[in-house]
Amino acid sequence: MKKVAVLLAPGFEEAEAIVTIDILRRLHIEVETLACAESRAVVSYHDIPMVADNTLTGRLDTLYDAVVLPGGPQGSVNLAASAQVIDFVSRHDSAGKLICPICSAAARVLGGNGLLKGRRYVCSGDLWQNVNDGEYVDAPVVEDGNLISGKGLGHVFDFALTLSARLIGDETPVRDHADHIYYAW
Repeated sequence: MKKVAVLLAPGFEEAEAIVTIDILRRLHIEVETLACAESRAVVSYHDIPMVADNTLTGRLDTLYDAVVLPGGPQGSVNLAASAQVIDFVSRHDSAGKLICPICSAAARVLGGNGLLKGRRYVCSGDLWQNVNDGEYVDAPVVEDGNLISGKGLGHVFDFALTLSARLIGDETPVRDHADHIYYAW
């Protein structure tokens, strides 16, 4: 079974995280939420407290099939400022695992730390204007090798369904599930 880490830093965009987790789990993909904080308790962008499955510190040596980085103005700043997050993402990228930022995370976390490596990506707003090492593409979801980026909350279903299809290796069950939840994918 494929396994995904969803990194939750204080201020993360809760809907981007929860919808992605929901879609992955509905498609029987194992998800582990990792708090990028001292404890498993993390407060989201809109002040919703959540308890993660584990802390990033407790799972630094675990290799997942994909790493999801939700956005959120403060959440993505906190992810980008964490040496542990950058090391964790870099190790997964080097291993060819899927790196999956959504919203501001592509620009702030990857672009801000030289991790785009010339790949095509999308992010929210005009944050792309401050990124020098990737190629911005204005689309709901952009795939380039092992990088899957989503534009933002309004495209979270496209992002989660695309990630699910890549992990499963088959679009058919993903399309069936999209139909089941009345989402045209």
